[in-house]
Amino acid sequence: MRRIARGFRILSRTLPFVFAFLRDRKRFILVGSPARRAPGVHEKRAQRLAGTIASLGPTFIKLAQIFAARADLLPEPYLSAVGTLQDQVPPVPSDGVRQVVEAELGRPVTEVFQEFVDEPIAAASLGQVHRARYQGREVVVKVLRPGVEEMVALDLDLSFRILFWLNVLFPNHHIQGITNVVREFSVRVREEMNFRSEAENMARFRKLFRGDEGVRTPDVEDEVTTRRVLVMEYLQGTKVDRLQERFASGDLRFEEVMDRLTGLYLRMMMMDGFLHADPHAGNLLVADDGTIVVLDWGMAMEIPRWTRDAILSIALAVERDDLDGMINGMYRLGMISPEVPRGDIREAAQEVMRIMERARTSHRERVQEIVQEVWDTFYTWPLLLPQELVYFFRAAVLLEGIGFRYDPDFNGLILIRRVIARHRKEILKETAREPMTMARDFMTEGLSVLRSVRDLLTRLEREELRVRVHPRDAQSQERFLHLQARRLLLSVFATATAVISAILFIALRNVWILSAGLLVALVMFLLTLLIPTHLLENPLRHARGVRPPGR
Repeated sequence: MRRIARGFRILSRTLPFVFAFLRDRKRFILVGSPARRAPGVHEKRAQRLAGTIASLGPTFIKLAQIFAARADLLPEPYLSAVGTLQDQVPPVPSDGVRQVVEAELGRPVTEVFQEFVDEPIAAASLGQVHRARYQGREVVVKVLRPGVEEMVALDLDLSFRILFWLNVLFPNHHIQGITNVVREFSVRVREEMNFRSEAENMARFRKLFRGDEGVRTPDVEDEVTTRRVLVMEYLQGTKVDRLQERFASGDLRFEEVMDRLTGLYLRMMMMDGFLHADPHAGNLLVADDGTIVVLDWGMAMEIPRWTRDAILSIALAVERDDLDGMINGMYRLGMISPEVPRGDIREAAQEVMRIMERARTSHRERVQEIVQEVWDTFYTWPLLLPQELVYFFRAAVLLEGIGFRYDPDFNGLILIRRVIARHRKEILKETAREPMTMARDFMTEGLSVLRSVRDLLTRLEREELRVRVHPRDAQSQERFLHLQARRLLLSVFATATAVISAILFIALRNVWILSAGLLVALVMFLLTLLIPTHLLENPLRHARGVRPPGR
């Protein structure tokens, strides 16, 4: 009964938005031109959507936090609206928190801690954090919300059922991308609700950075840490977006802080392959001695070597203007569905290459502008942005936003290029792109080209050479013929309807039958004339982010 009630509540609140989004693309859901919207409609709908998500509870609030970083799937103003849902959750009463702690540790709170502050210092969608004193040390206690595991499991089960039918009825890369995000979330949220996993993530980070005194994360009190309770060292510091006074006093140097933060995320992404996947200002502190403190390791991402190698191969392909090499890397990363023909995606790859080339050479572009253009391209074309790049882009935009907060002339691209140049050797080493490997790959590609040329010449000599029409041109002709066939059929039906109505009128002398028949015939004739010509456009393009070539 609970499942049915919860499913009805989710459907009744979300389906109106689903149908509204579908009508934004096609007026009659499956057919028709996009519905016309008055100014301000999307802003009002975005606010209603944020309120609806908040009312559905922790699972959907947490999902909204993830989608707030997915501009390739969710356009403005919805992106900004769901982004406001960060940590807007009422705290659990102190009695409920103490019950969880006592059930997990098997002792009263007063026996475990010399002091436990009931007022939380942070309340999030899955857990909340309290100050305490343990064995004479200042600690923080992170406690999982009571009943949240059952609620998340039920909500995810219902969400997958809804997404299954959406994929069947409306197969497109947006629905597929949303499904992938929810599927990834279903794995990560289980890890995030297991505080032992978070403790392991923190231990791994400390091991990777044990030789770097400029970065640290809290130590964990393992003897009192369980699946639902995490006790860790209390570290003080200033949030990275509140350093104005320290910069003004000379206590910190702006350039050093930004350089260290950028190097930190670059190292996690491309060298260590272990990425902090919840980058926001509240999770990054600067201690009194200038040490960077990274908090909240509930979401961490393993980036395998082959993924880092594929990312680097795309970057190198952009550097040498190798479009085919870039497309190969995109296929390897899963950016392009295997069902999408290579020829159909070439224009999208060219757009991505233009954006990345501008990022490589421009001294005026900002990271946020470049990332937004990449997201727009992925929204427009059937491309799927890998989770690893989503969080890396999100971190890059965050760091540039922090820098721009203190220096209006700050350029994040210049900083990133400088840090990459300094760590180029380490990146090449860690991604298995040593000079010998790169030379071997180059020779392999060269031999492949020579074999292709030899095969071409052989076919030419044997008069076996055939000219093949590009799939996109064939599809365009096919759509043109389908359009003309629809117009012809509508014309035949309209004529037949008018003739039948006239015959019935002569036989029955019923003017209503004649009027209705002629009206239907007129509508079909109008449809014949008004079938939208945009049906002839490339069906892989979508509504947002379409840019003229060369922008």
